[in-house]
Amino acid sequence: MKNDLLILHCSATPEGKYFDKQDIINWHTTPKHLGGRGWSKPGYHDVILLDGTLQSIVPFDSNNFIDNWEIANGAKGYNSRSIHLCYIGGLDQHYKSKDTRTLSQKNTMVIYVRYVILRNPDIKIAGHNQLAAKDCPCFDTANWLKTIGVNKKNIY
Repeated sequence: MKNDLLILHCSATPEGKYFDKQDIINWHTTPKHLGGRGWSKPGYHDVILLDGTLQSIVPFDSNNFIDNWEIANGAKGYNSRSIHLCYIGGLDQHYKSKDTRTLSQKNTMVIYVRYVILRNPDIKIAGHNQLAAKDCPCFDTANWLKTIGVNKKNIY
């Protein structure tokens, strides 16, 4: 299916606490009876660590189509047409929703968003909360996209 959506996520972890792609893989794919979600694949294609490092979780190729091997399980009903990007964080120390993106994470996210738009000029970008009853990614995606100069045709 044609890739027409980039969905931004947070890991729903406390501000400043280190996690990486292996943690996400474990959370998502560990069987439910062992405390995981029991998914067949992780929910994100890429994750941005606290220091801005980008780690690939579910790889995808450079064409604008999502093949079965490229599907990540990030937003039910949208996965076959979406790229999913997650940043580590999204909760304050009391586990309340908060935009905890570090400057390095924001910088990496800007580059990622701009690159995806260059590859697919018609793509729309949404926060997970725009597609499901969730706080994720814990910031106003549309407003943030406007502040970094994203064309309104690309804002969900």
